[in-house]
Amino acid sequence: MAGRYFIVDAYTSRPFAGNPAGVCITNGQMTDRWMQDVASEMNLSETAFLSRQKNGWEIRWFTPEVEVTLCGHATCAAAHVLVQEGEEEAGANIRFISRSGLLSATAEPCNPGEAETRSAGSGTISLTFPALPATPAPVPEGLEAALGVPVEDFCVSHLDWLVRTGGAMMVEAAMPDMAAIVVMPPRGIILTGAADGGRYDIISRFFAPKIGIPEDPVTGSAHCVLGPYWQRLTGRNRFNAFQASRRGGELVVEVTEGAEGTGRQVILTGEAVTVMKGTLA
Repeated sequence: MAGRYFIVDAYTSRPFAGNPAGVCITNGQMTDRWMQDVASEMNLSETAFLSRQKNGWEIRWFTPEVEVTLCGHATCAAAHVLVQEGEEEAGANIRFISRSGLLSATAEPCNPGEAETRSAGSGTISLTFPALPATPAPVPEGLEAALGVPVEDFCVSHLDWLVRTGGAMMVEAAMPDMAAIVVMPPRGIILTGAADGGRYDIISRFFAPKIGIPEDPVTGSAHCVLGPYWQRLTGRNRFNAFQASRRGGELVVEVTEGAEGTGRQVILTGEAVTVMKGTLA
């Protein structure tokens, strides 16, 4: 048996919303080619592969086309699965050993009093990720035309470009030209704006055709950039965030000072629900 496989909708409390991720618990003997083939077969934005180590879980993430170095929603899904399957205790600190360093998570089942408003098997997950600062830069030629919305601010992180436009309506109305975006240098483009009141503080979308994801439903790693960016603009440390894809998803983003020597961190908190599980031949 190659491993157990799960599909989990992350950053939502109900099935068929949020961002679907594959999670595969393996015996640690799988090749890179096999993991890439599985991720391509499942055709989800990311699939996380887990193998138990002495000091935690090795985690690797693959899109249908490439391996990536950081993925929030698939890590959220992985923590959810490990607690649901009894591999880790609810509330325990789960250690993930990744190519972006040591990541940690906690996962809790939903409270009994919330069961009627949430799907069976849902739970709340908090991830502690490194903060990814973005530096202001000149707006690249053709970017505004590629996104189809005005650019009010432009910043560069080590993974992605961040573009702020004129509020939630502009973010939601954007009709990006994927053919233009795919030839641009970054992994992806984060489009963001301030929410127009209500339950959310910030709105975003994320476009990454270069790695096979034209528009990602909900992107945890993008919020590692969004948190520090909006903290700089507003002076606040905590935000209710909504990613305005077709499926939609929500999470709480909190920027904190990490332990000595670790630098700033971002805590991403959201829900997840398992929609499918089985075994890989």
